[in-house]
Amino acid sequence: MLAILNEAPGEPDVLQPTEVAEPVVTCGTVIVQVAAAGVNRADLLQRAGHYPPPPDAPPWPGLEVSGTVVEIGPPHPGSTVSWQVGDRVCALLTGGGYARRAVVDTGLLLPVPDGIDLVDAAALPEAAATVISNLDAAHAQPGHTVLVRGGSGGVGSAAVQIAAGLGLKVLATAGGPERVRRVGEFGADSVFDHTDDRLVDAVLSATDGRGVDIVLDVLGAAGLADNLAMLAVGGRLVVIGLQKGRRGTLDLGRLLERRASVMGTTLRSRPLAERTAIVAAVRQRVWPLVAAGRVRPVVHARLPLTEAAAAHRLLASGEVFGKVLLTC
Repeated sequence: MLAILNEAPGEPDVLQPTEVAEPVVTCGTVIVQVAAAGVNRADLLQRAGHYPPPPDAPPWPGLEVSGTVVEIGPPHPGSTVSWQVGDRVCALLTGGGYARRAVVDTGLLLPVPDGIDLVDAAALPEAAATVISNLDAAHAQPGHTVLVRGGSGGVGSAAVQIAAGLGLKVLATAGGPERVRRVGEFGADSVFDHTDDRLVDAVLSATDGRGVDIVLDVLGAAGLADNLAMLAVGGRLVVIGLQKGRRGTLDLGRLLERRASVMGTTLRSRPLAERTAIVAAVRQRVWPLVAAGRVRPVVHARLPLTEAAAAHRLLASGEVFGKVLLTC
Protein backbone atom coordinates (compact mmCIF):
# COMPACT_ATOMS: atom_id res chain seq x y z
CA MET A 1 0.00 0.00 0.00
CA LEU A 2 1.20 3.50 -0.80
CA ALA A 3 1.68 5.88 2.12
CA ILE A 4 3.51 9.20 2.54
CA LEU A 5 6.32 8.78 5.04
CA ASN A 6 8.24 11.51 6.79
CA GLU A 7 11.74 10.23 6.10
CA ALA A 8 13.40 12.75 8.42
CA PRO A 9 12.18 15.85 10.26
CA GLY A 10 12.74 19.01 8.28
CA GLU A 11 11.59 20.45 4.96
CA PRO A 12 8.49 19.35 3.04
CA ASP A 13 10.54 17.37 0.53
CA VAL A 14 11.17 14.71 3.19
CA LEU A 15 7.59 13.52 2.57
CA GLN A 16 8.14 10.54 0.32
CA PRO A 17 5.66 8.09 -1.26
CA THR A 18 6.59 4.69 0.15
CA GLU A 19 5.16 1.17 -0.03
CA VAL A 20 4.07 -0.05 3.42
CA ALA A 21 2.20 -3.09 4.69
CA GLU A 22 -1.56 -3.24 4.15
CA PRO A 23 -3.57 -2.26 7.25
CA VAL A 24 -5.21 -5.01 9.28
CA VAL A 25 -8.73 -4.73 10.66
CA THR A 26 -9.18 -5.36 14.40
CA CYS A 27 -12.03 -5.41 16.89
CA GLY A 28 -14.14 -2.28 16.64
CA THR A 29 -12.45 -0.94 13.50
CA VAL A 30 -13.03 -0.74 9.78
CA ILE A 31 -10.71 -0.24 6.86
CA VAL A 32 -11.50 2.75 4.67
CA GLN A 33 -10.40 2.98 1.06
CA VAL A 34 -9.28 6.59 1.15
CA ALA A 35 -10.70 9.01 -1.39
CA ALA A 36 -9.02 12.04 0.17
CA ALA A 37 -7.11 13.15 3.24
CA GLY A 38 -7.29 16.61 4.78
CA VAL A 39 -4.04 18.54 5.25
CA ASN A 40 -3.81 20.30 8.63
CA ARG A 41 -1.22 22.48 10.33
CA ALA A 42 -0.68 19.68 12.82
CA ASP A 43 0.68 17.67 9.88
CA LEU A 44 3.25 20.38 9.24
CA LEU A 45 4.28 20.22 12.90
CA GLN A 46 4.58 16.44 12.72
CA ARG A 47 6.72 16.69 9.59
CA ALA A 48 9.03 19.11 11.40
CA GLY A 49 9.40 16.72 14.34
CA HIS A 50 7.38 18.84 16.81
CA TYR A 51 4.19 16.77 17.01
CA PRO A 52 4.96 13.04 17.06
CA PRO A 53 2.06 10.63 16.52
CA PRO A 54 0.69 8.62 19.45
CA PRO A 55 2.25 5.18 19.93
CA ASP A 56 -0.78 3.39 18.47
CA ALA A 57 -0.95 5.53 15.30
CA PRO A 58 0.87 4.90 12.00
CA PRO A 59 4.01 7.01 11.56
CA TRP A 60 2.69 8.83 8.48
CA PRO A 61 0.58 12.01 8.86
CA GLY A 62 -3.11 12.53 8.31
CA LEU A 63 -5.79 13.38 10.88
CA GLU A 64 -8.90 13.04 8.70
CA VAL A 65 -10.01 11.13 5.63
CA SER A 66 -13.01 10.42 3.49
CA GLY A 67 -13.65 7.26 1.53
CA THR A 68 -15.48 3.95 1.36
CA VAL A 69 -15.65 1.15 3.91
CA VAL A 70 -14.02 -1.96 2.42
CA GLU A 71 -13.57 -4.24 5.46
CA ILE A 72 -15.20 -4.45 8.88
CA GLY A 73 -13.81 -6.01 12.05
CA PRO A 74 -15.78 -7.57 14.92
CA PRO A 75 -17.80 -4.93 16.79
CA HIS A 76 -16.90 -3.50 20.15
CA PRO A 77 -18.77 -5.37 22.91
CA GLY A 78 -22.17 -3.77 23.33
CA SER A 79 -21.84 -1.61 20.22
CA THR A 80 -25.13 -0.65 18.58
CA VAL A 81 -23.59 1.17 15.60
CA SER A 82 -23.36 -0.86 12.42
CA TRP A 83 -21.50 -0.08 9.22
CA GLN A 84 -21.56 -1.89 5.90
CA VAL A 85 -19.01 -2.45 3.18
CA GLY A 86 -19.53 0.25 0.59
CA ASP A 87 -20.67 2.94 3.04
CA ARG A 88 -19.46 6.46 2.18
CA VAL A 89 -17.76 7.80 5.28
CA CYS A 90 -15.40 10.41 6.63
CA ALA A 91 -13.39 9.94 9.78
CA LEU A 92 -11.27 11.48 12.50
CA LEU A 93 -7.85 9.86 12.98
CA THR A 94 -4.85 10.17 15.28
CA GLY A 95 -2.64 9.65 12.23
CA GLY A 96 -2.28 7.56 9.11
CA GLY A 97 -4.52 9.44 6.70
CA TYR A 98 -1.86 10.01 4.04
CA ALA A 99 -2.30 6.54 2.55
CA ARG A 100 -4.46 4.52 0.18
CA ARG A 101 -6.20 2.83 3.10
CA ALA A 102 -6.71 3.69 6.76
CA VAL A 103 -7.85 1.78 9.84
CA VAL A 104 -10.54 3.70 11.73
CA ASP A 105 -12.27 3.01 15.02
CA THR A 106 -16.00 2.78 14.33
CA GLY A 107 -16.70 5.45 16.94
CA LEU A 108 -14.75 7.96 14.85
CA LEU A 109 -16.68 7.39 11.62
CA LEU A 110 -19.26 9.75 10.19
CA PRO A 111 -21.56 9.09 7.22
CA VAL A 112 -21.06 11.43 4.28
CA PRO A 113 -24.32 13.39 3.99
CA ASP A 114 -26.22 13.34 0.72
CA GLY A 115 -25.15 16.14 -1.55
CA ILE A 116 -21.58 16.27 -0.24
CA ASP A 117 -18.85 15.18 -2.64
CA LEU A 118 -16.93 12.20 -1.25
CA VAL A 119 -13.54 13.89 -1.75
CA ASP A 120 -14.64 17.23 -0.28
CA ALA A 121 -16.01 15.43 2.80
CA ALA A 122 -12.40 14.97 3.95
CA ALA A 123 -12.39 18.68 4.81
CA LEU A 124 -15.01 18.26 7.54
CA PRO A 125 -14.09 15.85 10.40
CA GLU A 126 -11.09 17.53 12.03
CA ALA A 127 -12.48 21.05 11.71
CA ALA A 128 -15.98 20.13 12.88
CA ALA A 129 -14.66 18.15 15.85
CA THR A 130 -12.28 20.97 16.79
CA VAL A 131 -15.02 23.58 16.61
CA ILE A 132 -17.73 21.70 18.49
CA SER A 133 -15.34 20.57 21.25
CA ASN A 134 -14.06 24.10 21.79
CA LEU A 135 -17.48 25.74 21.72
CA ASP A 136 -18.52 23.22 24.36
CA ALA A 137 -15.38 23.92 26.40
CA ALA A 138 -16.33 27.62 26.33
CA HIS A 139 -19.94 26.84 27.35
CA ALA A 140 -21.26 28.49 24.18
CA GLN A 141 -25.02 29.02 24.07
CA PRO A 142 -27.35 30.48 21.45
CA GLY A 143 -27.21 34.27 21.67
CA HIS A 144 -23.60 34.38 22.84
CA THR A 145 -21.17 36.36 20.71
CA VAL A 146 -18.13 34.48 19.39
CA LEU A 147 -15.15 35.99 17.60
CA VAL A 148 -13.40 33.61 15.20
CA ARG A 149 -9.81 34.73 14.63
CA GLY A 150 -8.79 33.53 11.18
CA GLY A 151 -12.17 32.88 9.59
CA SER A 152 -10.65 31.99 6.22
CA GLY A 153 -8.66 29.00 7.47
CA GLY A 154 -9.65 25.37 7.54
CA VAL A 155 -10.92 25.48 11.11
CA GLY A 156 -12.03 29.12 10.96
CA SER A 157 -14.25 28.69 7.90
CA ALA A 158 -15.97 25.77 9.62
CA ALA A 159 -16.22 27.67 12.92
CA VAL A 160 -18.05 30.61 11.35
CA GLN A 161 -20.59 28.34 9.67
CA ILE A 162 -21.13 26.04 12.65
CA ALA A 163 -21.41 28.82 15.22
CA ALA A 164 -23.90 30.69 13.05
CA GLY A 165 -25.87 27.50 12.51
CA LEU A 166 -26.03 26.90 16.25
CA GLY A 167 -27.51 30.32 16.90
CA LEU A 168 -24.50 32.30 18.07
CA LYS A 169 -23.76 35.84 16.95
CA VAL A 170 -20.58 35.46 14.92
CA LEU A 171 -17.80 37.97 14.38
CA ALA A 172 -14.71 36.93 12.43
CA THR A 173 -11.41 38.21 11.16
CA ALA A 174 -9.63 37.66 7.85
CA GLY A 175 -6.69 39.19 6.03
CA GLY A 176 -7.58 41.65 3.30
CA PRO A 177 -10.81 42.87 1.69
CA GLU A 178 -11.39 39.84 -0.54
CA ARG A 179 -11.04 37.35 2.30
CA VAL A 180 -13.25 39.53 4.48
CA ARG A 181 -15.92 39.45 1.77
CA ARG A 182 -15.75 35.68 1.33
CA VAL A 183 -15.87 34.95 5.06
CA GLY A 184 -18.95 37.15 5.26
CA GLU A 185 -20.68 34.70 2.93
CA PHE A 186 -20.39 31.98 5.60
CA GLY A 187 -23.00 33.63 7.79
CA ALA A 188 -20.89 35.89 10.00
CA ASP A 189 -22.65 38.98 11.35
CA SER A 190 -19.50 41.08 10.92
CA VAL A 191 -16.03 40.38 9.50
CA PHE A 192 -12.99 42.54 10.20
CA ASP A 193 -9.64 42.85 8.46
CA HIS A 194 -7.09 41.64 11.00
CA THR A 195 -4.35 43.56 9.21
CA ASP A 196 -6.04 46.80 10.40
CA ASP A 197 -4.51 48.04 13.66
CA ARG A 198 -7.98 49.29 14.69
CA LEU A 199 -9.31 45.74 15.07
CA VAL A 200 -9.94 45.98 18.82
CA ASP A 201 -11.89 49.22 18.46
CA ALA A 202 -13.92 47.76 15.59
CA VAL A 203 -14.92 44.66 17.57
CA LEU A 204 -15.80 46.71 20.65
CA SER A 205 -17.86 49.07 18.51
CA ALA A 206 -19.72 46.13 16.94
CA THR A 207 -20.62 44.88 20.42
CA ASP A 208 -21.61 48.31 21.80
CA GLY A 209 -18.45 48.36 23.90
CA ARG A 210 -19.29 45.11 25.68
CA GLY A 211 -16.83 42.78 23.96
CA VAL A 212 -17.36 39.17 22.93
CA ASP A 213 -18.27 36.20 25.09
CA ILE A 214 -15.86 33.82 23.35
CA VAL A 215 -12.75 34.16 21.23
CA LEU A 216 -11.68 31.12 19.19
CA ASP A 217 -8.05 31.88 18.43
CA VAL A 218 -5.62 30.17 16.06
CA LEU A 219 -2.88 32.80 16.41
CA GLY A 220 -1.53 32.01 19.86
CA ALA A 221 1.00 34.39 21.38
CA ALA A 222 0.71 37.20 18.84
CA GLY A 223 -3.01 37.62 19.42
CA LEU A 224 -3.02 37.35 23.20
CA ALA A 225 -3.24 41.02 24.17
CA ASP A 226 -5.86 41.95 21.56
CA ASN A 227 -7.96 38.89 22.34
CA LEU A 228 -8.08 39.78 26.02
CA ALA A 229 -8.96 43.39 25.20
CA MET A 230 -11.92 42.21 23.09
CA LEU A 231 -13.40 39.91 25.75
CA ALA A 232 -16.56 40.84 27.62
CA VAL A 233 -16.77 40.50 31.39
CA GLY A 234 -16.78 36.78 32.09
CA GLY A 235 -15.51 36.06 28.58
CA ARG A 236 -13.55 32.98 27.52
CA LEU A 237 -10.46 32.94 25.32
CA VAL A 238 -9.99 29.51 23.76
CA VAL A 239 -6.58 28.94 22.16
CA ILE A 240 -6.85 26.35 19.38
CA GLY A 241 -3.72 27.15 17.38
CA LEU A 242 -0.23 28.57 17.65
CA GLN A 243 0.35 29.97 14.18
CA LYS A 244 1.93 33.16 15.57
CA GLY A 245 3.89 31.76 18.48
CA ARG A 246 3.50 29.77 21.68
CA ARG A 247 4.90 32.19 24.28
CA GLY A 248 3.39 35.57 25.08
CA THR A 249 2.76 38.08 27.86
CA LEU A 250 -0.62 38.19 29.56
CA ASP A 251 -1.92 41.22 31.48
CA LEU A 252 -3.24 39.47 34.58
CA GLY A 253 -4.73 42.70 35.85
CA ARG A 254 -6.98 42.94 32.82
CA LEU A 255 -7.82 39.24 33.14
CA LEU A 256 -8.97 39.87 36.71
CA GLU A 257 -10.93 42.97 35.76
CA ARG A 258 -12.81 41.05 33.10
CA ARG A 259 -13.26 37.98 35.30
CA ALA A 260 -12.18 36.22 32.13
CA SER A 261 -10.62 32.84 31.54
CA VAL A 262 -8.02 31.49 29.12
CA MET A 263 -8.13 27.86 28.10
CA GLY A 264 -6.46 25.61 25.60
CA THR A 265 -7.55 22.30 24.13
CA THR A 266 -6.21 19.57 21.91
CA LEU A 267 -8.01 16.82 20.04
CA ARG A 268 -5.50 14.21 18.92
CA SER A 269 -4.17 13.35 22.39
CA ARG A 270 -7.57 12.82 24.02
CA PRO A 271 -8.54 9.30 25.07
CA LEU A 272 -10.58 7.36 22.52
CA ALA A 273 -13.74 7.65 24.63
CA GLU A 274 -13.52 11.45 24.57
CA ARG A 275 -12.88 11.60 20.84
CA THR A 276 -15.79 9.22 20.26
CA ALA A 277 -18.07 11.49 22.29
CA ILE A 278 -16.94 14.52 20.28
CA VAL A 279 -17.61 12.74 16.98
CA ALA A 280 -21.05 11.75 18.29
CA ALA A 281 -21.71 15.42 19.10
CA VAL A 282 -20.63 16.41 15.59
CA ARG A 283 -23.04 13.88 14.12
CA GLN A 284 -25.90 15.05 16.33
CA ARG A 285 -25.43 18.81 16.12
CA VAL A 286 -23.31 19.64 13.07
CA TRP A 287 -24.35 16.99 10.55
CA PRO A 288 -27.96 18.30 10.34
CA LEU A 289 -26.47 21.69 9.43
CA VAL A 290 -24.39 20.00 6.72
CA ALA A 291 -27.44 18.16 5.40
CA ALA A 292 -29.37 21.44 5.32
CA GLY A 293 -26.60 23.19 3.38
CA ARG A 294 -25.76 25.59 6.23
CA VAL A 295 -22.30 24.08 6.72
CA ARG A 296 -20.28 23.18 3.63
CA PRO A 297 -16.69 22.02 3.13
CA VAL A 298 -14.49 24.88 1.96
CA VAL A 299 -11.76 23.48 -0.29
CA HIS A 300 -8.92 25.60 -1.61
CA ALA A 301 -7.14 22.91 -3.61
CA ARG A 302 -7.03 19.20 -4.33
CA LEU A 303 -3.62 17.67 -4.95
CA PRO A 304 -2.68 14.02 -5.62
CA LEU A 305 -1.49 12.07 -2.58
CA THR A 306 1.98 11.81 -4.10
CA GLU A 307 2.24 15.62 -4.03
CA ALA A 308 1.98 15.86 -0.24
CA ALA A 309 5.17 17.92 -0.10
CA ALA A 310 3.65 20.52 -2.42
CA ALA A 311 0.47 20.51 -0.33
CA HIS A 312 2.50 21.29 2.80
CA ARG A 313 4.29 24.14 1.06
CA LEU A 314 0.95 25.52 -0.09
CA LEU A 315 -0.55 25.40 3.41
CA ALA A 316 2.56 27.00 4.92
CA SER A 317 2.39 29.86 2.38
CA GLY A 318 -0.56 31.48 4.16
CA GLU A 319 -2.47 31.79 0.88
CA VAL A 320 -4.93 28.95 1.51
CA PHE A 321 -8.62 29.76 1.91
CA GLY A 322 -10.27 26.78 3.57
CA LYS A 323 -8.69 23.33 3.32
CA VAL A 324 -6.13 21.58 1.13
CA LEU A 325 -6.95 17.96 0.31
CA LEU A 326 -4.80 15.06 -0.91
CA THR A 327 -6.67 12.79 -3.31
CA CYS A 328 -6.06 9.09 -3.86
